[in-house]
Amino acid sequence: MKTLKNLLAATVLLFTCFSATAQTADEIINKYFENIGGKDKLLKVNSFKMNMVTNYNGLEIPVEIFNDKAGKMYVKINFQGKEITQLAFDGKTGWSTNFMTMKAEKLDSETTENMLLQTKEFPDPFLNYKEKGFKVELIGKETKEGTECFKIKLTKTPITVAGKKEENVIFYYFDTENYVPIMTESEIKEGPAKGQMSTSTMGDYQEVEGMYFPFTMNQGGQAMTVKTITINQPVDNKEFEMKTE
Repeated sequence: MKTLKNLLAATVLLFTCFSATAQTADEIINKYFENIGGKDKLLKVNSFKMNMVTNYNGLEIPVEIFNDKAGKMYVKINFQGKEITQLAFDGKTGWSTNFMTMKAEKLDSETTENMLLQTKEFPDPFLNYKEKGFKVELIGKETKEGTECFKIKLTKTPITVAGKKEENVIFYYFDTENYVPIMTESEIKEGPAKGQMSTSTMGDYQEVEGMYFPFTMNQGGQAMTVKTITINQPVDNKEFEMKTE
């Protein structure tokens, strides 16, 4: 009987300890928002502009990225003194620069449709995710880059690939100490690498107007270092218009 009592006491103690340390996906996400400055600050963000640099064959290339809550965005690079709009979207129509002809080309309807879906992710896909129709699931813990992480599955609105609807899932790895993402993984849906996992890493979180953002990123082996982040700075609509020259 004494042994049974001891076993019951140990079981209760174990359950109590587990309950105190167990996390839910929502608790992790809420802690994340708290640590990066709070939901209230993010809700007041209307636009982001990031100036960064990347390296290509030993050349340092400046990159400028803009996004706003209306869905407008652009990615510009400065290559050998020439500014090139790599991608732009005015909220309805998207276009890119063909690097062979250096001419602007309109994006196909499927790509445009998928870009429209991304507009509701601004400024953060986890912000009010239920209202966006997204789902989150805590998968467990994994070690990434030598860091223990919570693995969270984010399921977003399906995208269209080759005329068919495809599941749109990203796995986020949140550092268990600071509750910020340090890595994401998603399946490549088309092209030669179809079926493989695309990995992005982020780190060196720094404060900008009371909020914290990663200042180092690496996507598919392409490292980028953020120099400045500007919040709620107006941009002329001409920046998104397709160039006809």
